[in-house]
Amino acid sequence: MKHDGEAPDVLRFYTELQQRKSVAGCSALFKDAVSRFGMVAFACGELDLADRDRNVMFVAEWPQAWRRYYEKSGFLKRDPLINALAFYRQPFEFADIVRDSRFSNADRDLVRAAAEHGWSRGLVVPVARGGARYGLVTMIGHGEPLDEFKRAYLCLISECLLSRIHALWPNVEYAMAPAGMSQREVEAARLVALGCSDLEIAAQIGISESTAHKHVEAGRKRLKARNRAHMAALSVSLGIAIPA
Repeated sequence: MKHDGEAPDVLRFYTELQQRKSVAGCSALFKDAVSRFGMVAFACGELDLADRDRNVMFVAEWPQAWRRYYEKSGFLKRDPLINALAFYRQPFEFADIVRDSRFSNADRDLVRAAAEHGWSRGLVVPVARGGARYGLVTMIGHGEPLDEFKRAYLCLISECLLSRIHALWPNVEYAMAPAGMSQREVEAARLVALGCSDLEIAAQIGISESTAHKHVEAGRKRLKARNRAHMAALSVSLGIAIPA
């Protein structure tokens, strides 16, 4: 990216993003934008570091080769990019992890191994939600480290992407459902967050009151929520629902 007018237009990206009416549409626009910088894969979601089972992934645009590597290398169970949120509150790159002595050798070795497979460039954009919860966009690619202008552009459009996906509620699809929740459990959790009773949830979804209660309780247990109020708070913070 340069200073001379050749820089990507953030306002244009933002305007086009607002016109997208689905997560898939937003994902396609973002994928095209980041591919210009050699980024070949990205994911975005909401994380709860207090309990990673609650993590939500809205998009996981990963090539098959990266997906296989991610599953076999140890990233899946012990992702150093997520571990890094214990230290970093601002955007960071793979190279930062390799240089930082606070990370374990295992974490740094995983990042080095990714580079050996051709994914030498990685950018992680965390967005603090409060407490142990973060919105997160990660992307991987190849090439030289990002300069400050390219990095700033990618960070800005990453935050735009997360905001737009939240705005698409309740018609949000998931690449990885929150806490393994079923669609009915997600629908019930969204209505709980709006203050609905079991009877009101039943009427909204078109099921019996007893079935609505079962969905609420199943979703609450998956989220490891103490009660309905805690379930509502978790649903909002993880992007499952909007505040009442």
